[in-house]
Amino acid sequence: QVASPALLDEVEAAHAAAAPTPARRAVVQAQRDARTAVVVAVDGRPAAVLSLADRPRVDAAATVAELRTLTAHAPVLLTGDNPVAAHGLAAQVGLTEVHAGLLPADKLAHVEAMQHHGRRVLLIGDGVNDAPAMAAAHLGIAMGRGGSDLALQTADAITVHDDLAAIPRVIALARRARRVVIANLVIAGTIIAVLVAWDLLGTLPLPLAVAGHEGSTVLVGLNGLRLLRRSAWEQA
Repeated sequence: QVASPALLDEVEAAHAAAAPTPARRAVVQAQRDARTAVVVAVDGRPAAVLSLADRPRVDAAATVAELRTLTAHAPVLLTGDNPVAAHGLAAQVGLTEVHAGLLPADKLAHVEAMQHHGRRVLLIGDGVNDAPAMAAAHLGIAMGRGGSDLALQTADAITVHDDLAAIPRVIALARRARRVVIANLVIAGTIIAVLVAWDLLGTLPLPLAVAGHEGSTVLVGLNGLRLLRRSAWEQA
């Protein structure tokens, strides 16, 4: 009696589950050690297993802590790595929310879900897989030295030296710039409103009107120039 091909496949699958191959054991062990396993095949048969580990940058933990303080939200890790490796790396840098095993479309879906709940999303990435989500985020920052060409073209900003510590400083400086812009609008609007009211309710001398208008322009310009000082970056 000859067994059908389907039955033979079931028997082989059951045998593989009962007695895993050395390659399968190596993959399982690598994932248990919070590593990413890469199987090298020769002629369709496993020949070696490479066990890869992500080493966090020296300033990664400090950057995560600063971003949590600045934004009042804990950063989220979106990665295509296996869950064990992703959680192991996240624990080293202080990340608590991890989404692992994601395809580019999955990362995009997570970004859109955050935006749907009213959150403004800043995505930091360096790979081709990050480009779709980076394009959908409110702001994308790419690693200039190790980033892929597609990530660099998609990003709104690039860290030239892959300096993670610069990201919280840029956010703080951008917020300060926004405050300066609002202050400039208030200064210019107030002076113009006073001049217009003066002219409507009384007699505004022309030299005083010109001096007030041009003076407000100079004042706004000087206030904006404060952002170019070295101390502004140091304070950020």
